Amino acid sequence: MDLSQLEVFVAVVEERHFSRAASKLGRTQAAVSQTIKKLEGDLGAALLDRNSKGVIPTEAGRLLYDYARRLLDLRDETTQALRQLDTLTAGRLVIGANEQTVTYLLPWLERFIRMYPAVHVEVKRCRASDVPAEVLRHSVELGVISFAPPEAGLHALTIATDAVALVTAPHHPLAGCASVSIRELGQETFIAHNVVSRYRLQVVEAFARHRTPLRITVELPSIEAIKRMIEAGIGVSLLPRLCVAAEVARGQLAAVPVREMRLARKLRVIHRQPSSLSRAAQAFIALVRHPEPENTSPESTRPENT
Repeated sequence: MDLSQLEVFVAVVEERHFSRAASKLGRTQAAVSQTIKKLEGDLGAALLDRNSKGVIPTEAGRLLYDYARRLLDLRDETTQALRQLDTLTAGRLVIGANEQTVTYLLPWLERFIRMYPAVHVEVKRCRASDVPAEVLRHSVELGVISFAPPEAGLHALTIATDAVALVTAPHHPLAGCASVSIRELGQETFIAHNVVSRYRLQVVEAFARHRTPLRITVELPSIEAIKRMIEAGIGVSLLPRLCVAAEVARGQLAAVPVREMRLARKLRVIHRQPSSLSRAAQAFIALVRHPEPENTSPESTRPENT
């Protein structure tokens, strides 16, 4: 018994006549009759009563019809769902990122959602160091990180670069400087994220190389909280420029380059083999490969296989 046989059987029951069912299916009446005969033989039960007025299902036929109709409807629903996935009129995209990298993603996410409003997009918050493993475990389909993934089996596409800057309140004495030296920062009160990252370790090492104390007196769980504390004049921080671009443009914060701190951050989208990606993930990657949205500082995108 297969779906093609059930399709013939359902047509005969609904049309109540072999010839009308044959016409509906585009087959000969003999072919329809042969299919029903084989189906009855396979199941070991009479499915149709034939009389001068047409055919009606037997008790076994009525039972089979109910299941057959549901199976055919499910087939049609499955076909439609797959078609919607392929045309991006449905689907789901899960991206793994930490709080900082989400900021970079927002312009691209905005464009993607406008282009494919029927696709459900979820950004799963992860520690940056965990993102590659989440991608490999299929917990997320794409990941966004600011370092080259060490794990084998991942592909990376660089989509933007950013630099770390000293972020202060607008009225801070250093706010108007063209640049500052690490040695000028030994007496500053620093506010830091309470999740230790690769970039934070690089900052600590840079201060140590210049024999300058790094006075972290406040640690907070989010970039937004850090920005609000800086704005209130509680302290300063070293943050990626793009994380504070909007506040700097509005005059709420100032961003000053630190001369000895050339911590250029490359933002990368990472993924598994392209052939295993959903249509939604493929569309997102295609989007970030093309001219980038405003409010980013991307370099030319290129894949980096690791």
